[in-house]
Amino acid sequence: MTTERMNGSLYTQIESKVATIEFGHPASNAFPSELLDRLTNEINSLSQNNAVHIIVLKSEGEKAFCAGASFNELVAIKTLEEGKRFFSGFANVINAMRTCGKIIIGRIHGKAVGGGVGLIAACDYAMATEAASIKLSELTIGIGPFVIAPAVERKIGVSGLGELTLAAEEWKSAYWAKEKGLYARVFDSVKDLDKEIAILSHKLASYNPAGLKEMKAVLWEGTENWDTLLSDRAATSGKLVLSEFTKQALVKFKK
Repeated sequence: MTTERMNGSLYTQIESKVATIEFGHPASNAFPSELLDRLTNEINSLSQNNAVHIIVLKSEGEKAFCAGASFNELVAIKTLEEGKRFFSGFANVINAMRTCGKIIIGRIHGKAVGGGVGLIAACDYAMATEAASIKLSELTIGIGPFVIAPAVERKIGVSGLGELTLAAEEWKSAYWAKEKGLYARVFDSVKDLDKEIAILSHKLASYNPAGLKEMKAVLWEGTENWDTLLSDRAATSGKLVLSEFTKQALVKFKK
């Protein structure tokens, strides 16, 4: 089951030094701005929580992992300021995940689109099921995955990013994503996925937290400019969403 709350849901459970964050939204686990803000704040809070050594990020339901940012909010953008603010949502989450002092494990049970792919890429270690195919379709509406691109490129390289973005209407399989480095492991079933995530998260939680924190810093070395970079990318997307091309492309999505 997925929540019916129109602003989405966010729950955190802490057990044996492992914090599990679970987000949900009735629109295939998409993210309205409010839910993105809540996730950013929660990650920042857990980063400072000494009772937490490892974070597991998952979503509700049995179908999509994440449909990206809210389309209802996207089509309602009227100004450059609104555009930048909208696209800064995922920028803030990615930067929170990047600077978090805890290793973040992604549990990817289903499909991911747009910002959802960025969320996966910002995890330090992601495991998925065979159903967890991915797509970046932003070019089809005249914008691009500019905010999440640095995180995606960091995991799958420039060639992988190019293939994923330019084949904008094509789903890439979970095995393609594993081959490129987005997923560490792919499982036949959610049951197997959950079993392995439980084993890994509790094993990591038993390690020296100081060592884990230093390892996290090494993994993200060279990304110190992302606060500025992702903010600039949000402004680029905010400008493009007001273009005539994108306005026409979004007409069919307006209710």
